Amino acid sequence: MKIFSGSSSKLLSGAIVKHLGIDLSPIEIFVFPDGEKRIRIGEKVLGQDAVVIESTGMPSDQNYMELFLIIDALKRSGAASIKVIVPYLGYQRQDHIFRDGEGVSLDVVTKILEQLGTSELFSFDLHSAKIPEIFTIPAHNLSALSLFAEKIKKDFNHAEIILVSPDMGGIRRIKEISEMLDNLPYVTINKNRDLDTGDIKDSQLNGDVRGKTALIIDDIISTGATIVEGANLLLENGATRVFAFATHGVLAGDASSILEKSKIERIIITDTIEVSKENQFPKLQILSIAQIAAKALKT
Repeated sequence: MKIFSGSSSKLLSGAIVKHLGIDLSPIEIFVFPDGEKRIRIGEKVLGQDAVVIESTGMPSDQNYMELFLIIDALKRSGAASIKVIVPYLGYQRQDHIFRDGEGVSLDVVTKILEQLGTSELFSFDLHSAKIPEIFTIPAHNLSALSLFAEKIKKDFNHAEIILVSPDMGGIRRIKEISEMLDNLPYVTINKNRDLDTGDIKDSQLNGDVRGKTALIIDDIISTGATIVEGANLLLENGATRVFAFATHGVLAGDASSILEKSKIERIIITDTIEVSKENQFPKLQILSIAQIAAKALKT
């Protein structure tokens, strides 16, 4: 197996191959003055199984284009199969038409990956459990929830905590981690969004959090505004402390500052998206999904 890393996932790729006991294969990514990229595979892959690791967080379009070019280079170099690990799958929240006249961005991405010759795809905590069904190739929705469950068992008193789904779309996720934690109780927040802007019109808490340490379990933190609003709602309804867990730390715009200044005591994410030093902040803790990804490749 030959494993290649894209520009967006160098640290994670290094951790994955360490678990596998192999080295990353060389790849040349040359950037022209106008921003175009030229890809060259640095060793023979003829008849070999190849793996590409490339997360497609910000800037999503650039990272996707680089991923497409790497797949094409591997295909033209004669790779027998090309597995792709996309820890964070960009455009995953655009998986259906919300309003008349819109396209389905994720469907476009899916078709390109398949047409280029991707043999198999691995990603983490997809926004919808139905996304793998969009693909005609094997697509695997791996999860970081086991990492969060281990962290919660280690750091928190079960008698004092309650799990929180920040929206009704996270019901499946919150039930799954609840089962991992001996059926810990959970509550949900019901949000009413504006489809034009994506802004939250209003939120209601379904359940009792009085006197509890609330653990919000989410898949994505983007601007941070939504999860901070949810934390404030929990505190207003009697929660004593709030912590937030999310697989993907997109951390767009001023998210790092917003989260650091919030009443959330700690924000725990994973390394599906590499967080720059500029975006890291004291309240942030990053867990690694490298071992989970390595195990998936082995099996």
